[in-house]
Amino acid sequence: MERREEQPGTAGAGAAPALDFTVENVEKALHQLYYDPNIENKNLAQKWLMQAQVSPQAWHFSWQLLQPDKVPEIQYFGASALHIKISRYWSDIPTDQYESLKAQLFTQITHFASGSKIVLTRLCVALASLALSMMPDAWPCAVADMVRLFQAEDSPVDGQGRCLALLELLTVLPEEFQTSRLPQYRKGLVRASLAVECGAVFPLLEQLLQQPSSPSCVRQKVLKCFSSWVQLEVPLQDCEALIQAAFAALQDSELFDSSVEAIVNAISQPDAQRYVNTLLKLIPLVLGLQDQLRQAVQNGDMETSHGICRIAVALGENHSRALLDQVEHWQSFLALVNMIMFCTGIPGHYPVNETTSSLTLTFWYTLQDDILSFEAEKQAVYQQVYRPVYFQLVDVLLHKAQFPSDEEYGFWSSDEKEQFRIYRVDISDTLMYVYEMLGAELLSNLYDKLGRLLTSSEEPYSWQHTEALLYGFQSIAETIDVNYSDVVPGLIGLIPRISISNVQLADTVMFTIGALSEWLADHPVMINSVLPLVLHALGNPELSVSSVSTLKKICRECKYDLPPYAANIVAVSQDVLMKQIHKTSQCMWLMQALGFLLSALQVEEILKNLHSLISPYIQQLEKLAEEIPNPSNKLAIVHILGLLSNLFTTLDVSHHEDDHEGPELRKLPVPQGPNPVVVVLQQVFQLIQKVLSKWLNDAQVVEAVCAIFEKSVKTLLDDFAPMVPQLCEMLGRMYSTIPQASALDLTRQLVHIFAHEPAHFPPIEALFLLVTSVTLTLFQQGPRDHPDIVDSFMQLLAQALKRKPDLFLCERLDVKAVFQCAVLALKFPEAPTVKASCGFFTELLPRCGEVEPVGKVVQEDGRMLLVAVLEAIGGQASRSLMDCFADILFALNKHCFRLLSMWIKEALQPPGFPSARLSPEQKDTFSQQILRERVNKRRVKEMVKEFTLLCRGLHGTDYTADY
Repeated sequence: MERREEQPGTAGAGAAPALDFTVENVEKALHQLYYDPNIENKNLAQKWLMQAQVSPQAWHFSWQLLQPDKVPEIQYFGASALHIKISRYWSDIPTDQYESLKAQLFTQITHFASGSKIVLTRLCVALASLALSMMPDAWPCAVADMVRLFQAEDSPVDGQGRCLALLELLTVLPEEFQTSRLPQYRKGLVRASLAVECGAVFPLLEQLLQQPSSPSCVRQKVLKCFSSWVQLEVPLQDCEALIQAAFAALQDSELFDSSVEAIVNAISQPDAQRYVNTLLKLIPLVLGLQDQLRQAVQNGDMETSHGICRIAVALGENHSRALLDQVEHWQSFLALVNMIMFCTGIPGHYPVNETTSSLTLTFWYTLQDDILSFEAEKQAVYQQVYRPVYFQLVDVLLHKAQFPSDEEYGFWSSDEKEQFRIYRVDISDTLMYVYEMLGAELLSNLYDKLGRLLTSSEEPYSWQHTEALLYGFQSIAETIDVNYSDVVPGLIGLIPRISISNVQLADTVMFTIGALSEWLADHPVMINSVLPLVLHALGNPELSVSSVSTLKKICRECKYDLPPYAANIVAVSQDVLMKQIHKTSQCMWLMQALGFLLSALQVEEILKNLHSLISPYIQQLEKLAEEIPNPSNKLAIVHILGLLSNLFTTLDVSHHEDDHEGPELRKLPVPQGPNPVVVVLQQVFQLIQKVLSKWLNDAQVVEAVCAIFEKSVKTLLDDFAPMVPQLCEMLGRMYSTIPQASALDLTRQLVHIFAHEPAHFPPIEALFLLVTSVTLTLFQQGPRDHPDIVDSFMQLLAQALKRKPDLFLCERLDVKAVFQCAVLALKFPEAPTVKASCGFFTELLPRCGEVEPVGKVVQEDGRMLLVAVLEAIGGQASRSLMDCFADILFALNKHCFRLLSMWIKEALQPPGFPSARLSPEQKDTFSQQILRERVNKRRVKEMVKEFTLLCRGLHGTDYTADY
């Protein structure tokens, strides 16, 4: 097939004539798709074939492609094309051709019953689609007819082949219904018709499943067919016989998987809970699988135990409420719950020896929710029955959460270790949820066990057992308020007694202390029991994440009670930072922890600690500033700047983010003099400028410098004010020398916080005008190499319009040039840049009336903006961005209606614009729809999506399925 820029079969200039869709060309295109090594050619062939499938010629070439002499790939395409034509273009088929089409499909299915299975399936899907479109009026007994036709003895195909073809057809029919695009009213009619027709299907399936002579392949297909039909919400009582037959088939290893699937699908349908009597009959069938389950566990047969567990969980999880309501049957349901408990506690370590236990966790949530939803009296009865079960569950879960022996764990792959970590998180979430059922008694229970374990002299305890119990505590304390628990003081007392001989145990000890940090804030006298453990752990690189995150939590939650320990915490932290024990991200966390800690000290104390803490880094930075730039000193500079910015992120003496306990409950230090962060920043400002002068070319260093000020601005807010003039000046010099996106982002922050304050408006305005002028020059030189700068510039302009539209009143601002550059940015291939440009226009257009220069430029150049938007919708921009362009159209319509109604007619006038595929009527309809909708933005988005599909020739193709 020749390469073409246009897809054949589409109208308009340059498009190939529809006659190109011949059998020969389709075969060439398929060959290109499957065998051409060039990916561009493959993509082109795929697009062409998509067009071929929806063309009128598809009716002709599809049948020819199904000829016996063609290879399966070609036959498959022919069958797929038939399905697409029937399912999507049903209205194109004349009524008098329904019968002949049906007959042809039956003939082809009969032929392929002994041929390629993938082609057979596709033909069955096509016939299923035809049946759904004809039911119930044009083909009232479709399913019964299918059964009758395939049971006819005069067929050339053998009985088993016919039987399997019929079962394939019956299997895909409900599946096709679920995915069909039938209108809602038709869907209801067809569903009702299929519900009646299942009377022709189920007896046949029962017969085939129960007769001993049925081969295994037929019985497997029967189970898959049943599995497909039950998803049509067939009444559960009508499925009883087949469900029982499927339970019997579980004993046959070849049929086991299909039986499990069928049973689970039948039990899980939402409507099933209405048939309580049938559900009650299923409980003994499920309980009857316990011997098979135990045998499978004993033999290490994970597939069988997994399948049986799925059945038990499906019944329990989907119907616990309905079954709990049957109070007289409480014992049989309790037996099912105990069976699921066995599955939760299945022997072996997840995921290496078993993968079943994780399936059961959601069941325990559901059961608890259902019990707690009953009225008080009934709930009390069930609490009595199920509280012991949930205490047992806690024991089981903590056993399952235990690590294997060190030797065994050493053999696990990194993937298995990660799966086990996620599994423990799921267990942690379950324990947290169970706390609602068991309350404070759960913590007492865990504490008693841990106490007995640590104080028993009879036998040495395993670290795994201790770790699991602590993990249970941590899970609950992380999210539940344990401040009033009477066992936490005892737990804090027990922690120092734990003999820590293992990294996993040490990690859990750290995380448990971290989870109790809020409790420690209310009981500061206990801080000294655990803080030495945390500070000691800081020196161990293996405990890096847990020890640093725990210290950070303690410093954040308990900062007002930490001054007595501050010197020690700072000294230990300085020591580990200097020894470079931790990775970069943990060093940053540690600096954040110190920021929280210092925030609660008196200003002179803060400055003294800051001096000792950051002096070594400042000296190092001074030394690095003298050196010739190279990769290794760049890393050191970025690291030091990162440490400073993380310290300043949390060092906040103004308390505007503190909890609402007020000064009467917290003895807050009274800030004296300037903010310590500002003092330090002013001291190092010259040094930072010196570093910058050598590294202006390096985006990473510039970014790290900007991050220091950006984080300080965010934390300090108004306290940062003394720095505004010099920072604006530095940013202006930086950006004038070498424009960088991070400088624009910091400018945006300054505009956001300070532009509305008269005192700061002059330096902010000067900086805004300078960066705008520099960026406009960049646009003249060619901005395509700097999409990040354009992105940040558009965000800055949008922020300026939002916070201080007066910036656009300045005579020195070339609003016209800004507008034209933003239109140019709409055509960038980078999605974030286009989004930012759209964001700018959606902020600009509402200000047409209030900001005179904005109104003037929109009047003069708004048509240019509209043309760019229409070009993007016409196919020049990614479909994922259509909502952003719809926002511009909506804003134009809302704020410039008179102009838009004139421009849109003119813009859509030229033939072939914005797409050669559009007719004048389609363009006219679109413009009328847009102009009518000035209130509902969602509707405009839908119109634009629809229009862009028409423009791209994708309307009604597979490309639109998920759109």
